Amino acid sequence: MKWHGACEACVIAVDVGTNHNILLLDLNPIPCPADKCGEVPRLIQALLPIGQVRLQRSKNLPPDFISAPPDLILFRPSLKESPEETTCSFRKRWQRSSILALFCVGWDDPKGVPPSLLQGMDDFLSCPFKEIDLLLRIRRLLPEKGATLNSARAKAIKETLHLESLVGESESFLRIIEKIPPLAHSHATVLIAGETGTGKELFARAIHYHGPRQGKPFIPVNCGALPDHLFENELFGHTKGAFTDASSAEQGLIAEAEGGTLFLDEVDALSPSAQVKLLRFLQNGEYRSLGSSRTLIADARIIAATNTDLRQRVEAKLFREDLYHRLNVLSLSLPPLRERVSDIPLLTTHFLVRHRRQYGRGPLRLSPGARQKLLVYPWPGNVRELESVIQRALILSDSPTLQPEDIELPLTHPGGASEARSLREAKIQTLRGFEQSYLANLLAAHRGNITHAAKAAGKERRAFQRLLRKYSLDRRSFQI
Repeated sequence: MKWHGACEACVIAVDVGTNHNILLLDLNPIPCPADKCGEVPRLIQALLPIGQVRLQRSKNLPPDFISAPPDLILFRPSLKESPEETTCSFRKRWQRSSILALFCVGWDDPKGVPPSLLQGMDDFLSCPFKEIDLLLRIRRLLPEKGATLNSARAKAIKETLHLESLVGESESFLRIIEKIPPLAHSHATVLIAGETGTGKELFARAIHYHGPRQGKPFIPVNCGALPDHLFENELFGHTKGAFTDASSAEQGLIAEAEGGTLFLDEVDALSPSAQVKLLRFLQNGEYRSLGSSRTLIADARIIAATNTDLRQRVEAKLFREDLYHRLNVLSLSLPPLRERVSDIPLLTTHFLVRHRRQYGRGPLRLSPGARQKLLVYPWPGNVRELESVIQRALILSDSPTLQPEDIELPLTHPGGASEARSLREAKIQTLRGFEQSYLANLLAAHRGNITHAAKAAGKERRAFQRLLRKYSLDRRSFQI
């Protein structure tokens, strides 16, 4: 069975097991002189014996009959068409597919190869090649079965709950997403805790728009930006003549959120007097506008968010305990990005797609070195910091492939999101930061190979795996 064809591309889809799909495209009409390229389908069957081969033909590029995204695209470039344009067409349709190029006739002259030839590709082979080289590249570029199953689970959960905007497939992230429906269909207050940049408002909106109040307003307010003397006026409104500049009556944020949700971000920043006023409203839903003797009853659900440990602030007498319990009827605790490292590649792809459209750029991707640099950084600013770094790299680099030097990260970074209150806590925090960074760098150096990484660390494989689970490090994220 030959792979080439002068009139049309011969396309062979190879299913490796039940989860993988390899798409082979021969775009070079000239037969391989060594006849090595024509043996690729047979070699894949021999090297991966569990595969099943389906032979299909198409004149279209990419082939229209391929419905599911392939895990790997292996193609033989044509002499007449630019490999960069071919790769670009693949990336436009299948952003997450790996691309392996096989260079054959006519590509053996170094002077005729443009510098940008390999941009957009994940790897390449030159003919004649060794069979072991083909096997190693295919196995490296194919995602593992576990990763595919977790992706399928994430897709099913998000499609069922209509939460495609929440990007992530890590176990800790999916557990949080699964809590949204019961929280959304309750009228009780919700307290969302998480470090700065973890997406607290995004989850607050998800709770609002997946509950019975979705047709009503969602009103966000940053409590840290509200001066103490204006808090009551902003929240409850005022009547005409209530104070010197009150030339007309104005309703407050609670009235604007009637029937919907009032989101109180940075609720820990409220002053003691503001806490008392909020507590009085939460107790029975009643309030009075400034200058009015009339008591009003509001139907607005309260969702609050904090980037501090509110329980510790209660113990330090900086936050009222009774208000804490009123806000903390239901709760969500969002994991920091350093605890879901496996989501970094997904988030990076999401931000690349979002911002390249904004700036009119073509398909973009990360080089293996740039990807490793993102994976080992602890991200004190979480998802928000990651988006800023990707956006900055996209703006300042004109290359379709971002290199490590395009990823600008601080040389030093804080050990944690909040200051430790004691020497013991500072020591624990520093040790955790070192241990997690050490493990991530070790996995990156050994490309996700646990056996080699454990040996380098002087640990038994099982003990090493326990450490990875402790810090939610997924070795699949380092297999590049």
